[in-house]
Amino acid sequence: MGYLADRMRPLAVISAIGMAAAPVAASADPVRIAFGDIATIETLGLLIALERAKEQGLEIDTVFLKSEDIAAQAVVSGQADIGIGGPYALLQKVKAPIRIFLQLTELQMYPVVNTEFYKDWADLDGQEVAVHSRGSGTEAIMQMMADEHGIAYSNITYVPGAEVRTGALLQGNVKATIVDSSGRRILESEAPDRFAFLPLGDISATDETMFANTDWLSDNAADAEILVGAILTTWREIAADPSAVLKLRDQYALLPDATPEMLADAEPYYAGMKDALPLNGGGEDAAKDDFVFYTTSGALEGDPATLAVEDFWDLSALDSVLGKIGTQ
Repeated sequence: MGYLADRMRPLAVISAIGMAAAPVAASADPVRIAFGDIATIETLGLLIALERAKEQGLEIDTVFLKSEDIAAQAVVSGQADIGIGGPYALLQKVKAPIRIFLQLTELQMYPVVNTEFYKDWADLDGQEVAVHSRGSGTEAIMQMMADEHGIAYSNITYVPGAEVRTGALLQGNVKATIVDSSGRRILESEAPDRFAFLPLGDISATDETMFANTDWLSDNAADAEILVGAILTTWREIAADPSAVLKLRDQYALLPDATPEMLADAEPYYAGMKDALPLNGGGEDAAKDDFVFYTTSGALEGDPATLAVEDFWDLSALDSVLGKIGTQ
């Protein structure tokens, strides 16, 4: 089973509504989607969209792996068709046979330190910090801030899941990391005097994408369109009404083990995330913003003006879907 032997638990997941003349699923085989994360409130919106994709006839086999690195390698090796994450560095340095076909979320993150040990960026010189995964937007932000403030970390550790990093801060296992809006609310609520959020300039860049093996994209255009349509229509619904995530979670019986505390945070989380949900899927504009951000942070090399969108993205499915559901 290779990398997929590391799966935590499979979820049969699903499909999209709201598209006129929606494409019919083309493949007889399940679409294998690899998450380098765990199923949490953070992934609930995407799990809902996948449920809607299955309603349109798409079979999906979802696996949760230990990290985005493993998920990306599963896609590169052909053990998965689609991955979730930020593969820009992998695409450039390894020239992996994959392409991004949808921006899932934009960066909306908050560097944070335990004030018992650190007070500002300068205090992190020679210290350890935790980020989501190798090559992720969280790593890029922390590296960019290190360069901007003239510091160097002693080590970068990879701790997938903003909820996990938030818990590690509260437990004292991590002293400096980066969290999402939900984590910020939790830290401010539970320990307002114990943590400080470090200043971060205006950043416009991708947090997570959906990417696929190039052969899969060329052979399964209809399936890719179903996924893109399901996600974009779900993002638009959540952005218009963040409370919809709980209704849809109940409808599809997702995250059955979620605690009341986790569920109570769902609506505030998506209310805070609505501006980070790209309602048009990112596309060429997002790619160009990413070239600037990731070359500045060091994740990509070269002049951003000379980087070609087609070397990183396949826009076919996105352009087709937007032609049907319109832009926002």
